[in-house]
Amino acid sequence: MLAYLPAMPMMNNIFLIGPMGAGKSTIGRHLATLFKKDFVDVDQELVKRTGADISLIFDVEGESGFRKRESAMIKELTGRDNIVLATGGGAILAEENRKLLRSRGYVVYLQADIDTLLERTQKDKSRPLLQNVDRRKTFEEMMAFREPLYIQESDIIIRTDQRPPATVAKEVAEKISRV
Repeated sequence: MLAYLPAMPMMNNIFLIGPMGAGKSTIGRHLATLFKKDFVDVDQELVKRTGADISLIFDVEGESGFRKRESAMIKELTGRDNIVLATGGGAILAEENRKLLRSRGYVVYLQADIDTLLERTQKDKSRPLLQNVDRRKTFEEMMAFREPLYIQESDIIIRTDQRPPATVAKEVAEKISRV
């Protein structure tokens, strides 16, 4: 009789966390190429499957409805093998998401200062939490709460400020290779 063995963590997965504008999607594509892995973006996958953009999901279902969809998507996607996954900036807010990320791959926090985040998102009209608000204040409030979670949940922390995405991806690859 075979004994039940719990699933082994899929440590060949790389999960990118950090605020919007940190470079998760762009750097994630570079990382996927370097490691010969599939790249998946949680937000893009939600849009593809629902046929609705993130702003519309927020408008119709509110942030809580969006977060439920996001958590279900993270549960499914982190169950895959050999991927680089770009999460949404608020994915770490749910304990369930944090547990899934920790147990199923390397978690990399892409860190950027608020000026960089503002610069990178200044023309972006698709981010619901940045519409019709004081963006600096919004980022300051989000980061005051989220930064400790990003740090706590990460295996690796990499600064992305004023750095080419390919350079950041190479640094992430080097650090993961040493783990």
